[in-house]
Amino acid sequence: MTAKTTCPYCGVGCGVKVTIADDPSKGFTSLEGDDSHPANLGKLCVKGSNLAATLVQDDRLLQPKIHGKDVLWQDAADHIAEKITQTIAQYGPDSFAFYLSGQILTEDYYVANKFAKGFLGTANVDTNSRLCMASAVVGYKRAFGSDTVPCSYEDLELCDLLIMIGSNAAWTHPILFQRIAAAKAKRPNMKVVVIDPRKTATCDIADLHLAIAPGSDAAIFNFLLLESQRRQILDTHYIKQHTKGFANALWAAQKHQPNRAEVAKFCDVAETDLAQLSQWWCDTPKTVSFYSQGINQSSSGVDKCNAIINCHLATGRIGKEGAGPFSITGQPNAMGGREVGGLANQLAAHMDFATPGAIETVQRFWQAPNMATENGLKAIDMFQAIESGKIKVVWIMSTNPLVSLPDTEQVRRALEKCELVIVSDCKVHTDTTAYADVLLPALPWSEKDGTVTNSERRISRQRGLLPPLGQAKPDWWAICQVAQKMGYRAGFSYRSVDQIFREHAALSGFENNGKRDFDISYFNQISADEYETLAPIQWPVTPTQPKGTARMFEDGKFFTKDGKASFIPIYPEKPVAQTTHEFPFILNTGRVRDQWHTMTRTGDAAILVKHISEPYLEIHPEDAAKLNVQDNSVVEVSSALQSLKLRAKVSDQVRPQNLFAPIHWTRQFASQSIVSSLIPQACDVLSGQPESKHAIVNVKAVQGLRYGYVLSKKLPNLPELDYWCRVPLEKGERLDLASNRPDIIEVLCAQIEQQWSKGNWLEYRNPIRPQQRRVYIVDEQVVAFVLLQASPTLPSTSWLEDQLFSVDAMTEMQGIALLAGRAVNVEDKGAVVCSCFQIGSKQIEQAVRSGISSIEALGKSLKCGTNCGSCIPEIKQFIPVMEVAL
Repeated sequence: MTAKTTCPYCGVGCGVKVTIADDPSKGFTSLEGDDSHPANLGKLCVKGSNLAATLVQDDRLLQPKIHGKDVLWQDAADHIAEKITQTIAQYGPDSFAFYLSGQILTEDYYVANKFAKGFLGTANVDTNSRLCMASAVVGYKRAFGSDTVPCSYEDLELCDLLIMIGSNAAWTHPILFQRIAAAKAKRPNMKVVVIDPRKTATCDIADLHLAIAPGSDAAIFNFLLLESQRRQILDTHYIKQHTKGFANALWAAQKHQPNRAEVAKFCDVAETDLAQLSQWWCDTPKTVSFYSQGINQSSSGVDKCNAIINCHLATGRIGKEGAGPFSITGQPNAMGGREVGGLANQLAAHMDFATPGAIETVQRFWQAPNMATENGLKAIDMFQAIESGKIKVVWIMSTNPLVSLPDTEQVRRALEKCELVIVSDCKVHTDTTAYADVLLPALPWSEKDGTVTNSERRISRQRGLLPPLGQAKPDWWAICQVAQKMGYRAGFSYRSVDQIFREHAALSGFENNGKRDFDISYFNQISADEYETLAPIQWPVTPTQPKGTARMFEDGKFFTKDGKASFIPIYPEKPVAQTTHEFPFILNTGRVRDQWHTMTRTGDAAILVKHISEPYLEIHPEDAAKLNVQDNSVVEVSSALQSLKLRAKVSDQVRPQNLFAPIHWTRQFASQSIVSSLIPQACDVLSGQPESKHAIVNVKAVQGLRYGYVLSKKLPNLPELDYWCRVPLEKGERLDLASNRPDIIEVLCAQIEQQWSKGNWLEYRNPIRPQQRRVYIVDEQVVAFVLLQASPTLPSTSWLEDQLFSVDAMTEMQGIALLAGRAVNVEDKGAVVCSCFQIGSKQIEQAVRSGISSIEALGKSLKCGTNCGSCIPEIKQFIPVMEVAL
């Protein structure tokens, strides 16, 4: 049987088509992109293509647990309901909090919001989406009176100028990036500008890269606002008819950086680059500004968003094809959470506590007995309140705050002090579940059922295709069980997810009459069958707009009292923390191509760790030379909060005195790699979004280390190591390590012997490098391979991983060949470049040497770059510059 669903990763919201085995418990027999879905048109990135590889039963949470002991769902629900009831009776409703996730479904979000805000009486409901798009929300609301993303993905293809700010879409939103790249290839006159302190893979298609000083983005758009006036491209009719506050915004821009030279100095970019940007902006009416975490994750993120929006309002570049300010969300259902009030300052259906009459409207619709009347605590404030004891019970759903929130040591202290920590997850072991008093087994992708909304307001079904394992249940069901036991049966008697969706749709139209942007009231009578077959559609979806709405504000009417959009005066500010003698480096954070968030899913798929298998710290060659830091060596990076040890990646893609580290690795995978632990809890005062992309740190080389790895069918218990990283393989695991212990290889080998009996070691020593290699053979099968050397640049393991544990009977000569570093009957592909087809660097180098000299020809020969295309920027590095086919 074939079925359609959506990918659970980024905010692009790609459609997925699967074939389910005759026995559904055996999973999928095929998985591919859905060519009928408007978001991806059949394409999937490597993460989406390998979704089936993440559906492993190892470490699945299959039974509710209280203090580590398996219990029945009824007992768990009783325990939670009793504790919440007692706590609220003694301390009030604000002693309880939900911390939710942009990875739960809209229906789950809806029920949680209703339970807390309508029936418990607390607005302490926040989400990890606070970490990625809260500033964009506030920016839109300040300008438009509503949290309305005005654009569609088509606008990215129809524009003549695309300005990408703080977005490495080539890696974070690869399918959308490939749509952009394809549009540019068809229309070479289309210009792409990338504004980012780093030179990322996204710069591959850029006509201009502004490597600005971190955090200086707003000044760029104040400059464009001034240039729009100076070069007389203001849409004065639009400004007069549809906006207010223009004069104040223009005055603020003139006050802060009145000329190009001042802007260039503030942003640390060349005046000639600013001149080029200005020319393209002023000459190109069809412009889209596309922005993401580099804008939002800032102590002045809201102002940055409004600086961008100001430029579009001033030139009338909104509500039109190929034009608009477009915030791209990071999570699959960040938008859905916004729709139902998933943030502490929201109600539901795009209403909030500050809107006159909104509280009463929602209360009447829900028939809520204990309606919350004011904003709750945002994420950072919430965990501070947990630590101080104001919040006694917290329920965390589908997220890992002990890795993702800044100053993770504070989060750890909070959870340790909390009287009751409830965690709903599909995994037994995460950094956060370790602190749970109650664990509730949730449904993962492929088992959970409901809807999500992507970054262009498109609602899609994420279908439950496989039978739930064990006692795993939907999150909405778990909340309903607790609500019913607390006496709220009438409000939480849902029997199916389509009932929740109907209620959500009905609330969106309740007493709306065009006052609110979010309206899907067309679906308020949708049947179960219609819900099951619901096709992707963009809201608003109303009786007068039954086919949805591709583009907002085409009529120039906004959701403010007077229907006019607001200009906001912007005074650009640098990040809160500035470098000092003690902490002279700026640390930027972000994502890598093949991993997702805290690796609770992607970390289980061996294919997804082959491109980048370890956490790292990217450092400029000038700084590396000054610090005596070698490429691949372990360095210590420290802030005022914490110290980590990471692999150094020496690269000129970062600015001098700037560093970059990815956010994904956790204590489940590496020893000292939680990058958020270095980040202070500085937040935007308007949005509450943390400045997660900025910290000041120091770096030093770690001396006296020996480097190596262990490949084994099962890793031994780890001795004390200065650094380690666990990497899943197809048929085992790899442990990358560094240690200053002179006897470390003996210790590792002794622990391997304890795991396997009656084995024997083969050993090879290279006194010149120096290097030691050992192979442990049990019953003619290799069960472990150990390498240790002085140099931090280790030999490739790609061919070893393919061969080591696949030989049924290893001869002594084959073992010796392994020790000598020679592949036996297997190709050494080199480091993986194209994850989709597992094409390595040595294969590409060989193809280029044979005369293949274009991306297209390499794709025909090796297939690399022909699926999601996110490896194309890296592939180009192997081709002589003059011969790259653009």
